Amino acid sequence: MRPSSALRSVLLLLAAGSMAAAPPAGAAAADRPVPLPHRMADTGGGRQLITAEAPGPGATTGRVTWWDRRRGGRWVAAGSAPARFGANGLVAGDRREQGTSTTPAGLYDLPYAFGIEAPPAGTEYPHRRVTQTSWWCQDNASRSYNRWVEGLPEDCRAAESEHLADYRTQYAQALVIGFNYHRPVRGRGAGIFLHVNGKGATAGCVSVPKDAMERILAWVDRGREPHIAIGTAGGETAITRY
Repeated sequence: MRPSSALRSVLLLLAAGSMAAAPPAGAAAADRPVPLPHRMADTGGGRQLITAEAPGPGATTGRVTWWDRRRGGRWVAAGSAPARFGANGLVAGDRREQGTSTTPAGLYDLPYAFGIEAPPAGTEYPHRRVTQTSWWCQDNASRSYNRWVEGLPEDCRAAESEHLADYRTQYAQALVIGFNYHRPVRGRGAGIFLHVNGKGATAGCVSVPKDAMERILAWVDRGREPHIAIGTAGGETAITRY
């Protein structure tokens, strides 16, 4: 028995409504946010990346995320944690001045890890153990500027350096950030690390909770050429510019 014309009209309206309600193919994928590394100008060329992003240049808190680049170039987050930055926010690395408590925005390598404590289980990244004679020289007049030294050289003043063992909480575990490291510019800044949280904002480093720092050290792999990108959500220091 054929449906009446009125019934056919109702059925056609229902069918049209269901087609309109169905999302077009690929719409769900298009709605997903694009992973941060895919929006960046440069990720360092390796297969691991740490991003440290603050909402703006005056912020002292934000988020650190560590990423793996899979086959086909797809970046996937391996972990994430709240982060702290310098007490005076962030500034472009090439304009930073030493002693300003600002975190240098930019893209950097990670020369090695260090810690007062033994490296976490699973750590394979090069790791130096802090001793009572370990210092980070920050004296602009020293030949050891922005370098780890065992015992202070004569040209490196203690007042212009960090005695690493004094920072038992922050330097329980850390990664050296390659800011101003390979060709140091005097006066730009020294001793910028990714380390464990202290009591508040940092003097220019990036810090995360201790459990996150330990997870990062167990994850990071020198063979995958890891880098860290530091920046803001927008503006002149936008992380996507690096």
